[in-house]
Amino acid sequence: MSKRNPFDELDELFDRMQTNMEKAARMWDPQSLGEELPGPSSTSIDLEDQAEELVLTADLPGFETEDIDVRVQERTLHVEAEHDETAEEEEGEYIRRERRRTAVSRSIPLPTAVDTDGITATYNNGVLTVRMPKAEPSSGGTRIDVN
Repeated sequence: MSKRNPFDELDELFDRMQTNMEKAARMWDPQSLGEELPGPSSTSIDLEDQAEELVLTADLPGFETEDIDVRVQERTLHVEAEHDETAEEEEGEYIRRERRRTAVSRSIPLPTAVDTDGITATYNNGVLTVRMPKAEPSSGGTRIDVN
């Protein structure tokens, strides 16, 4: 009969904990997937590569046009929306005031360079559409002198 080594059981326990922690970190780390995970503070998007342009469609229900901020920076499209809402109700001696803040944010790496001057964005019935014409590749390149 062999003796049980309590340290072997501890090693197994630590290995299982390490594996579970790594799985949890990958699940909650947006960088491990290359983009942000949809959640309460983000929104789902579609990015379509059409021949001459990239088209992003994002559902942003409940926002107004002035609540939405769209930017392109270093081949990454940033979409942010923020909305504050206050409701107040008086009934007898009781006053009820509720405040709610809704915010979403997404950063989407673009697969190709875009012409930032030609980008257009429209917002209609809770749907944001961003059209980004692809940038023309430089045909001649750049000559670099060697000293």
